[in-house]
Amino acid sequence: MARKISFINYKGGVGKTSLIINVAACLALEGKRVLLCDMDTQSNASIWLLRLERWNLLNSANSRSLYSIFHPGNNINISDCLVKDVLKGKDGESLLPGLDLLPTTFDLVELENEFKGEQPAYVMFQEQLAEVEDQYDFILFDCPPNILRASQCGVFSSGEIYVPANPDALSLIGFTLLVEKLFKFHQVSAGFRRSGMSPMAQIHGIIFNAIKAGVDIDVPKMRMQLRMNQFRNQKRVSSKAKIFETQIRDATVVRRAVTLGLPVILLGKDRSETDGVGGDYRQLASEIMRHDPMG
Repeated sequence: MARKISFINYKGGVGKTSLIINVAACLALEGKRVLLCDMDTQSNASIWLLRLERWNLLNSANSRSLYSIFHPGNNINISDCLVKDVLKGKDGESLLPGLDLLPTTFDLVELENEFKGEQPAYVMFQEQLAEVEDQYDFILFDCPPNILRASQCGVFSSGEIYVPANPDALSLIGFTLLVEKLFKFHQVSAGFRRSGMSPMAQIHGIIFNAIKAGVDIDVPKMRMQLRMNQFRNQKRVSSKAKIFETQIRDATVVRRAVTLGLPVILLGKDRSETDGVGGDYRQLASEIMRHDPMG
C-alpha cells in the first residue's frame, strides 16, 4: 500500500514546494514509484516539473489537470490526468523514471467557488485516488497554507502529514494554527471515512528547511519541540511525531533548479555544487523511508 503524505504548514514561504519536489525525486532515484499531487492553485510544482511550455499548454486547454475531475460533465478521472515519468529531456526521453505528476493549473481556484458536488470534494478525490494508488509506493501532496477544499483533498487521503518549517517564530505560529485547523477538519470529515481507509492523518514530523549559513537554530528547534510535546500530550499529533534529524540548508542551486525545471539531484555534472543540499535531500528521503508510521 502506498504511503500517502501531505506537506503543509499554515505559514507560506517555507520552501514547501522545493522540499517536496526534491524529496520526491530522491525517492524515485531509490527505485520507489512516486506520485506527486499538486494541490496548490499557484501550480508551482506543476510549472517546475512540466516546465513552462508544457504547463502553458495544459493551462490553456483547461482539461486533464486536477480541477478536471471536479468539473461537471467532464467525465475525467485522476487516471486520465496523470503525467507519467514527468521529467523529460530535450528529446522527450525520461530523465527520472518512476516520478509521476498529478498536475494543477490556475483553474483549481474554482474548486473553492464553483464546486457543488453531492458529496464533499475530498471524498470524491479520495475515491478516485484509490483506483490508482496501488501503482505507487509514495503519494505526496503539495498543499497550500490553508485547510480549504484543495488541501482537504490531500489531508483526507493522507496517512501522514509533514510540516516544513523555517527556524523562526512565524513557522511555530503556522504549526500551531495548522494543528487547530486539522482538529476541526477531522471532526467535520470523520463521518465520511469508510472501512479500509487509513486513519485520520496526523502530523508525524517537522522538517527544518532553507536554513541559511551561520544561523543558529537551537532555540527555534527547542521551542518547536516544546510545542510538539504539548500537542503530543494532548493527542493532537502522532505519538511518533518528531523533528526530523535531517535539516535542509539554503542554497542558490535550488533556485537554479527551479529555472531549469529539474530537481537538484539531476543538475549538471559538477557534483561539488549539488552534493551539499542534494545530499540533504537524499538523507531526508532516506529518513522518511525509515520512518514507520504504523510502528
